Amino acid sequence: MNFKVRKITLGVCLLAGATALMSGCQTYDSVLGSGTSVTATDTARLTKSGFLTDYARLKPNPAIDGIECWRDDRFNPKQFDKVLISRIVVSIAPPKPGKEGEQTTIDPTDLKTLTDYFHNSLVKALSPQMPVVDKAGPGVVVIRIALTNLVPTTVTDSLAGTLIPYAFIAEAGSGTATGRPAGSTPYLGETAMEMQFRDGANGQVIAECRDTQIGRKYAADVNGSAVGTAQTWASGYMNSFQAWSYAKNAFDKWSMLVAQRFATLRGVSPAK
Repeated sequence: MNFKVRKITLGVCLLAGATALMSGCQTYDSVLGSGTSVTATDTARLTKSGFLTDYARLKPNPAIDGIECWRDDRFNPKQFDKVLISRIVVSIAPPKPGKEGEQTTIDPTDLKTLTDYFHNSLVKALSPQMPVVDKAGPGVVVIRIALTNLVPTTVTDSLAGTLIPYAFIAEAGSGTATGRPAGSTPYLGETAMEMQFRDGANGQVIAECRDTQIGRKYAADVNGSAVGTAQTWASGYMNSFQAWSYAKNAFDKWSMLVAQRFATLRGVSPAK
């Protein structure tokens, strides 16, 4: 292993180990927690792909972490006790002007891995409170999802920034300076989705949402416990050295929020 990469890996292992008073990278998954706090919504990068019916009626909803959503007033969540997760599609938004908007090519294998991961994350989050089925019908809410922007982390830039002495001080503040969420940097990944909910009995659109999550290399959960804050920081740092980790963090966050919102609206426990 390259010495510089080994040095960074060792540093992350030490940080992760200190979080839970244990040593060794083999346990970092449990030490770092779920990772759902290491991405943040970026309202400047929300997409409008045409997948949803009416973007003008979408409004930030504090109950689901500020994600933009709309729900039909006639929609009664308690009428639904099953969920169908349609095949996730990918509709990459056209590049924005300037260097930051350069088109990124994505390996088809990576796309399948990511869509499978998101689907499995939703199943894991929702199945404790309602069966996940494969056919629409009465009592079934159908979730349709389009990934509308996928940008991997530029790992080489993350490595280079980390190896410069005290560079983290400038990096940690670069997010707010460039209009990104605090703790983010220009080379970190971003993931956008547009989500639609339909009545499985008649196909009627009953709710829609959209969001764009940006990775945060220097993420801090200031409202959490000391251990939780350390876990968030370590997880954000660790994931900055893997191309698609922030996308998976975003998928897990969205899955958790959808499951929690379903449980609240249906008046049931989100987990058994």
